[in-house]
Amino acid sequence: MFGTSIHWTTFFYLLVDVFIVVFTSIQASRLKRNNLKRFILLGFLFILYNITGGFLPFDNFPGPYIIQYIITYSVAIVLVVFIVLYLYREYDIVILRTYLSVNNIAAILTGGLISLFLVPYFLTQSLEIARKIFTIPIALIAIYFLWAFYQKLKKLTKANTFTQRRAKLSLISASGIVLLPMMTLIGDFQWLTFTIMNISFYAITAIEVDRYLYFLENKNKMFEVFSFFENNKEKLMESKLIYQSLTRREIEIAVSILDRKSYKSISESFFIAQRTVTKHASNIFKKTGVKNRKEFLYRFGKKK
Repeated sequence: MFGTSIHWTTFFYLLVDVFIVVFTSIQASRLKRNNLKRFILLGFLFILYNITGGFLPFDNFPGPYIIQYIITYSVAIVLVVFIVLYLYREYDIVILRTYLSVNNIAAILTGGLISLFLVPYFLTQSLEIARKIFTIPIALIAIYFLWAFYQKLKKLTKANTFTQRRAKLSLISASGIVLLPMMTLIGDFQWLTFTIMNISFYAITAIEVDRYLYFLENKNKMFEVFSFFENNKEKLMESKLIYQSLTRREIEIAVSILDRKSYKSISESFFIAQRTVTKHASNIFKKTGVKNRKEFLYRFGKKK
């Protein structure tokens, strides 16, 4: 199994990815936090990608040879779509909602796999031809996606340093998935392809570490809010209200509200639409049992 450099490379990234996922899972369980589920799932997908892409194809696999490529490409597609979903949902980074929505990207990749890879393969019986027919248009779409992504992020002139760091790391992560079809097209440099793809995961991991440090830095501001959840969990459940702690994005917005920043200022700092800030704020108020911003500030603005 470890007769080539790709297997050793894959094994190394597997160790790193497994460590990140296990460590995060233990921390989430210890802290009783459910808002890390999406990140943990992302880590599992990277582990699966490393396994399928690193160890397939091999000669003793049961069934037709093409099945191994279908498995490998399918896992890669699911991973790419989930990374885009993660960037869109976790960081409110949305690129061209109409044309490059998560659903459209999933449809393009899935449709491309069937019509541009499987059909040409069965017509020509050539993996090389099928790979090129599939990867060339996908690579062009990926380049367009990265260009649109960059055009949005380069406008971060009023964003805070926390958001700017997140934007740069998000761009690194997006670049990784964009380079995947290009590397597949150029040739069989799997050690380089796996390095680039795993850097995409590590960039998101760095964002999450930075976010955790941001929470620690602002822990005192959120003291009363966290105390509310800790002291009222049973009461909320008994009154048939849905108990759910704030999401990580809502904590970021809540910190800014406690700093007495306007919704417009918050939207500029985090580079999101003002209506998105209003939506997050509404969720925060509902979960903390207050009616509006004024009541939220009065109740949680100062330590008692």
